[in-house]
Amino acid sequence: MKYTVAISGSYGGMNLGDEAILESILRELRSSLDVDVTVFSHNAKDTEQRHKVRAVAIRELHKNEVLEELRKLDLFILGGGGILYDDVAQTFLRDVIWAKELDVPVMIYAISAGPLKSAEAKQLVTQVLNRVDLITVREGEAKRILTDLGVDRDIEITSDPALLLKPQNFTKEMLKKEGVNPDTPLVGFSVREPGPAAPDLNIEQYHAMLANAADYMVERFDAQVLFVPMEGGENKDPQHSHAVISKMANTKRAGVLKGEYSSGEVLGLMKHMAFAVGMRLHFLIFAGIQKVPFVPLPYASKVSGFLSDLEMPMPPMTALNIGKLCAYLDRSWDLRHQLKKRLEEKVPPLQERAKRTNVMLCELLQSLKPEPVASDGAGEENAAGSH
Repeated sequence: MKYTVAISGSYGGMNLGDEAILESILRELRSSLDVDVTVFSHNAKDTEQRHKVRAVAIRELHKNEVLEELRKLDLFILGGGGILYDDVAQTFLRDVIWAKELDVPVMIYAISAGPLKSAEAKQLVTQVLNRVDLITVREGEAKRILTDLGVDRDIEITSDPALLLKPQNFTKEMLKKEGVNPDTPLVGFSVREPGPAAPDLNIEQYHAMLANAADYMVERFDAQVLFVPMEGGENKDPQHSHAVISKMANTKRAGVLKGEYSSGEVLGLMKHMAFAVGMRLHFLIFAGIQKVPFVPLPYASKVSGFLSDLEMPMPPMTALNIGKLCAYLDRSWDLRHQLKKRLEEKVPPLQERAKRTNVMLCELLQSLKPEPVASDGAGEENAAGSH
């Protein structure tokens, strides 16, 4: 039986973490069932080229056009990613509301929730999620946030779909092209911009702290430092990476990854790293997949949720200073073989949990029975499963 589904999330926005999520969701789903998939994207052209899937630029459509897309569906999937926070929750939940008005089943796929401070956003999240058919979240903290808000549906904790991403080859020649000497220890760094998803970040403070940390890695371990932008675009990771390097003493030993690479290629690049220091969740997930020891710099509950799964305690960015961070780096470098062992032990169970989300999706789809077709054929067009 062929099913028709749409997936909506933060896709087409040039964030390698979100693209890794989508790539993994699509691969899992396509390997399990016969499906026609449409992705609701910020940049339909990019999504179609990158993922070989039909995409629609959902924010450019009128309501009637969105309803037309939703009417065709056996299932509407919202997720994955951290898409339920104050500034964007309303945008993403709009389509869920319209889907439910059309009686289209809805699944929430391995999301994070928060920060949610506005009363309006909290109320909307609660009302909408209490009407959906299946909710999965990617960490325990998201379940706690939603339950505390008053979401009374069952919420299953799975894990981030990007944990299932397959690495693509990143050769030594590619490294050299990026100005990296393959024979020197390489330490990867990841920064992010402040904004609605990271409201408490103080730019001056965290740039200075990371510059000191990068200098420390260069001087203490004779390493070269490579900043890996996970999100391009104006005032995003590349600019913040350059700003950190400009505050370093050892600027010649640091660089920013310049080429345009897929999520799989960046995952392949991680394999060349001796160590990683990072803010962005998917940079840390990529390090975890490749068993690269890392020091995380948690700025949000989604990052601390992943660390808690790995049993790696770490104070949030706001509680750190330069001295504390360098002490963590020193100790973690000394313990890097133990950290690697912990990743070897803890990541595979998380990958199994990530696969569980797709199993639940398939069970839900298969449980949706076709509606009886009216004898004159009038109901045929909208009968679920008549695609």
